[in-house]
Amino acid sequence: MIYLDYAADTPADEEVLKVFTEMQREYFANPNSTHPLGLSAAKKLREALDGIKGFFDGIETHEFISLSSASEANNLAIKGIAETYRERGRHIVSTVLEHPSVGGALTYLQSKGWEVELVSVGRDGKIDLEHLRSLMRKDTVLVTVAAVDSELGTVQPIERIAEIVAEYPACRFHTDATQAVGRIPFSLSGVHAASFAAHKLYGLNGSGFLIRHNRTVLTPLIHGGNSLSPYRSGTPSLPLIASAYKALELMFGGIETRFKAVSALNRTLRDRLKTVGGILINSPTDASPYILNFSAVGIKAEVLKDALGERGVAASVKSACSVKNTPSKAVYAVTGDKKRALSSVRFSLSHLTTEEEAVTAVEILRECVLKLKI
Repeated sequence: MIYLDYAADTPADEEVLKVFTEMQREYFANPNSTHPLGLSAAKKLREALDGIKGFFDGIETHEFISLSSASEANNLAIKGIAETYRERGRHIVSTVLEHPSVGGALTYLQSKGWEVELVSVGRDGKIDLEHLRSLMRKDTVLVTVAAVDSELGTVQPIERIAEIVAEYPACRFHTDATQAVGRIPFSLSGVHAASFAAHKLYGLNGSGFLIRHNRTVLTPLIHGGNSLSPYRSGTPSLPLIASAYKALELMFGGIETRFKAVSALNRTLRDRLKTVGGILINSPTDASPYILNFSAVGIKAEVLKDALGERGVAASVKSACSVKNTPSKAVYAVTGDKKRALSSVRFSLSHLTTEEEAVTAVEILRECVLKLKI
C-alpha cells in the first residue's frame, strides 16, 4: 500500500514507542501522588513538558496543557475563551478553512448566542487581512485561524494576524497548529492559544496539547480534582507526554532536511499531475509541501478515493474528520467551483514517502481517471 494520508495520521516512530514502554513500566505511578514513586513520575513529567516547550519560539510565558487530542485542544481553547470573556463580548472571527473540531465548536457557540463571522479567503487560500481588520470590533473576544489548512496546505500569515488582534485588548487569538508543528518553521509570538497533536508527528494517538498564554484564562471543559493544569482535570499520562516529547525531538531535529525532501516530492507530484488529463491542482504554490490537493474534473471524490484504494493508494477526501459526500469548503472558497469542490482529493506526504511511491501513485491515478471517465 502506498500511504499518502500522513496529514490524517502517521506511524509511530520506534524510538517513540520505546519511550512510551519505558515510562509505562518504570514510572507507572500517578504523577499527582505525593509518595516517592509519584514524585519520581512527576519529575519525569516536568522534564518532558519543559523539553517540549523548548521547541517553540515566542512562548516563554505559556503553559502546555496535555489533552487527549487536537480536537479537544481546539474545543478547550474556543469554548474556554468564549465562556471566560463573554462579558466583554460575544463576537468571534474565523474562516471557512477550519478543521471540523473548530467549526463544530463555533457552531455550538452560535447556538448559545455568540456571533461568528468568517473572514474572506483569496484565490491563494490566504485570508484577506484588510477584511479581517474590518471585521474586528470592541466586542470581538476571539479570532481563530489555522496556521496551515488541513485540506489545501495553505500557510496563513500568523504573525500579521497576531498584530491585528493585538490592537484589540479584549480579544484572544487561537490557532490550530496541528499541520504546522514540526513541519514548517513558524512563530507563536502574539498567539494566545495553539493546538496540536502527537499522532500527526509520528507519536501516539490519544495525546494532544494546548499551548496557553499565561494571561489567557479558560473555562475548563472537564471539571474535577487538581491535576497537571487547573484547565484539564484527570490523571496526566507520563508515557504519552514523554513519548510526545521524543516525537517532537525527532521532528524538530530533522525539520529542515525533511522539509527539503518533501518539497522535492511535492514538485515531482505537481509536475506529473499536470500530465494527467482533467486534473486541476487546488493547493497554492506556496502551500505546505506536505499537503497537495487536486480535483479530477467530472469524477466524484469518494469514487476516485475508493478506486485508488482498490489499486493500493491510500489518499483522503478533505479532512478525515469531515462529513462525507459534501463539497470541500476549502476548495470551493479558493475556486468558487462547486463541481471542483466535489471532486477534490488530498495527497499528504512524509519524509517516509519515496519518489518511486509518488511516481507510481500518479500512474495509478492516471489509470483510475481514464477508467472512471468511460
